[in-house]
Amino acid sequence: MSDYTWFEGIPFPAFGVPKETLQNVCNKFVVKEEDLILLTYPKSGTNWLVEIVCLIQTKGDPKWTQSLPIWDRSPWIETDIGYDILIKKKGPWLMTSHLPMHLFSKSLFSSKAKVIYLIRDVLVSGYYFWGNSILAKKPDSLGTYVEWFLKGNVLYGSWFEHIRAWLTMRELDNFLLLYYEDMKKDTMGTVKKICDFLGKKLEPDELDLVLKYSSFQVMKENNMSNYSLMEKELILPGFTLMRKGTTGDWKNHFTVAQAEAFDKVFQEKMAGFPPGMFLWE
Repeated sequence: MSDYTWFEGIPFPAFGVPKETLQNVCNKFVVKEEDLILLTYPKSGTNWLVEIVCLIQTKGDPKWTQSLPIWDRSPWIETDIGYDILIKKKGPWLMTSHLPMHLFSKSLFSSKAKVIYLIRDVLVSGYYFWGNSILAKKPDSLGTYVEWFLKGNVLYGSWFEHIRAWLTMRELDNFLLLYYEDMKKDTMGTVKKICDFLGKKLEPDELDLVLKYSSFQVMKENNMSNYSLMEKELILPGFTLMRKGTTGDWKNHFTVAQAEAFDKVFQEKMAGFPPGMFLWE
């Protein structure tokens, strides 16, 4: 791999994620009790989660989500721009991150700040996304990307280790675990679950507005949420942040051998978790 920012053995995008910022997040940043942190591995449905949380905070009023870019509403703590916004802004903070647990601010683990962690089977989505940006080395085939992914040789490191580490917090009262598959199957149920976690009481019509303005189609057409404002030099022709927004797409792409290889590594890496913990098993 080349043209990455390497930190503690993990590759990060060279653009916008400098080593100094990663060091500051890990060693200096202080999480406050009233903060809300949205955590995901890349391509897990991060922006959908941000949109839903923002709309819950405004009781479904879309003015905020349609007037301010998503990265300003919930800054990415590991980016130089996001970190700068957060340290200059008075709390409470809403922030987003793909960081693995061991690189996150140690202050989080002694605070009561709320964390929402979203899980998704991301391999195919990541293949298409990274392959159409200049932020990552482009694989010559899905087969090559599967090999990289299973070994953790992708941006932000191992998906398996990312999940395994953050799930050690799953029994804590300030930690909410969500599954992308559940969000797709029962979006209203997930919105209500987030509201309960945040202590927000929304009326039925307000919940309907949250659903309406966080829908795939509305977000895809919202320039504040679809990353169309992203620097054009970072993307290749045909790039789209929101490709399908579906679940189980790996079934349409994996060969039998690739599915078996993935399952073997998954069983090894996720040993010890309760049966049925992961919805795609």
